[in-house]
Amino acid sequence: MMGWAEYTLALAAFVGSHFVPRIGGLRDRLIARFGRRTYFSVYGLLSIALLVWVIVAAGRAPFVELWPQLPWMRWVPNLAMPVATVLVAAGFGIAQPYTLGGKRDAHIDPAAPGLAAITRHPLFLALALWATAHLVVNGDLAHVILFGIFALLAIAAIPAFDARARRMLGPSAAPYFFAATSILSLEPLTRAAWRRENGGRLLRRTAIGLGVWALVLLSHGAVIGVSPLP
Repeated sequence: MMGWAEYTLALAAFVGSHFVPRIGGLRDRLIARFGRRTYFSVYGLLSIALLVWVIVAAGRAPFVELWPQLPWMRWVPNLAMPVATVLVAAGFGIAQPYTLGGKRDAHIDPAAPGLAAITRHPLFLALALWATAHLVVNGDLAHVILFGIFALLAIAAIPAFDARARRMLGPSAAPYFFAATSILSLEPLTRAAWRRENGGRLLRRTAIGLGVWALVLLSHGAVIGVSPLP
């Protein structure tokens, strides 16, 4: 039972770290006292540490198979992860303040929404894609719970952040914001004007994302202890 106890504690700590700061305005008070950059730097390091812990704890938990890993299943994360890492590369610092990783001081011009025209929530989509792909290939109870929670949190965050954007923008500006951006659409790629303005940035972010994917693929066996290759 020690394996389940550690896993439950690690999972509770990780999930709790994303909700406790919002209780009673704790996060706002900490930001006011230490500054936004210090708070989010420390919070980011804590989140990474807790994420590593929960992944390690999932591997230590007793193995309870819910479904077997079939050979074709390994293709799912191998096909999904290049897309996920490109979304991550596109998402950090996106000029869209109403999402995870977006610039807080950014202003969306409905006439020129940039990469947000393809997706206004690239990091949430990347997290959902990563979690769902790994859920398919990891059919034991501990990892089903782990990746299932990640997928649900990422999917649930999208309407929550959209609702926040709607409140902050107000009834006059919100319709223009949502008309200019999308949850996921490849239609902007068909527009010559959008490609001229954003094509170079998208290609650079895509190259970075694919580089990260290659690094993760090559180091997965050494770091995680399991080869991801089919």
